[in-house]
Amino acid sequence: MDASEFAILPGAAEPIYRQIAGQLRRMIVSGQLEKGVSLPSVREVAGFHAINPMTVSRAYSLLETEGHLERLQGRGMIVATSSRRAASLDQRLALIEPHLLEMARQARELELPGDVILRRLAALLEGKE
Repeated sequence: MDASEFAILPGAAEPIYRQIAGQLRRMIVSGQLEKGVSLPSVREVAGFHAINPMTVSRAYSLLETEGHLERLQGRGMIVATSSRRAASLDQRLALIEPHLLEMARQARELELPGDVILRRLAALLEGKE
C-alpha cells in the first residue's frame, strides 16, 4: 500500500482523519489489506496529500485503538495480525449504512426519483464515472 491509494477530499464535511480511518477500516474488513501489511508512514501520507501529519497520526491511532492496526518498533504501522475481518455481508454493509442513509435523505430533499439514483449508483459501482 502507498500514500496515493487514499482518496482524501479536503472540502468534505467529514474530517480528513475520519476519511483516512474509514478507508483503511473498509480495506481491512473486506480483506483488501492483509494482516501484517505495512502502511505508508505518517510523513509519507501527509506529504503526498499536503495535510498535517497529526491528521494522519490521529487516523492511525484511532485504528490502533480499535485493534485494526499495530505499531511495530522501527517498522511503523501494520495491519494487526490479530485483526478480525467482518464475518458477514451484513457487517460490511453496516460500515456504509450511515452514508446510504445520508444519501437517501438528500435524494428525498432534492426530489430525485429512486430509479435514477439506483442507476447512477450502479454505474459508479461499475466504475463508469
